[in-house]
Amino acid sequence: MASTAVLNIAAYRFVSLDDLPALRDHLYGAAQAAALKGTVLLAPEGINLFLAGAEPAVRGFMAGLVRDARFVDLEVKESWSDEMPFRRLKVKVKREIIRMDHPAIQPSSGRAPAVDAPTLARWLDAGVDDDGRPVRLLDTRNAFEVDHGAFDNAVDWRLNRFTEFPQQLRDHADALRDVTVVSYCTGGIRCEKAALLMREQGLDHVYQLDGGILKYFETVGRRHYHGGCFVFDQREVLDDDLRPTASR
Repeated sequence: MASTAVLNIAAYRFVSLDDLPALRDHLYGAAQAAALKGTVLLAPEGINLFLAGAEPAVRGFMAGLVRDARFVDLEVKESWSDEMPFRRLKVKVKREIIRMDHPAIQPSSGRAPAVDAPTLARWLDAGVDDDGRPVRLLDTRNAFEVDHGAFDNAVDWRLNRFTEFPQQLRDHADALRDVTVVSYCTGGIRCEKAALLMREQGLDHVYQLDGGILKYFETVGRRHYHGGCFVFDQREVLDDDLRPTASR
């Protein structure tokens, strides 16, 4: 990797946070000192971050972050770009790190079951899960993201925003009752909330794709997937090598 390459990281964790203004100021100062750019979202339910910078600076920032016991198990997805994909640094306090407007869903109280990328690829090869149940993939992203690439034959409810997901689930839940549903998204945060809501709505065989599309690309590649993965920065679309590319 060239010494001038930019390291991009994406990570989130649902964990109870109650010192949000102080944490915001601390993280802004640490990221600014490291010359990082991107966005960090903080809410009572957890942290969601997308940052980029020189590799030593990014790794130094993360080493400091995970010294906080609340973030010690933060799983980071990495990719590289030749140029900085963000214009500035933002650290914000929000009501939710991913807005669903469904307060009963509290991921920090416990995750929905997850399936890792190699297992999902094996299920898709077979067409069924390990219990012989048909597998249905459910895309929880916005419609314009799906249009850049998606898993083959995935359910796409043409969402304009994630807050529409609860109503769409109420409208379509019956079609998902006799299959194993795997919800997926870019990095895992939306599909985690979606899987918990499906469990709340009485769907018994529901999983989230652990790490989302980015982790799937990193681990498996493009098996059963067409196109690229839209990301919310100036790179726009990543290929299965997690490099910026035009949608394929």
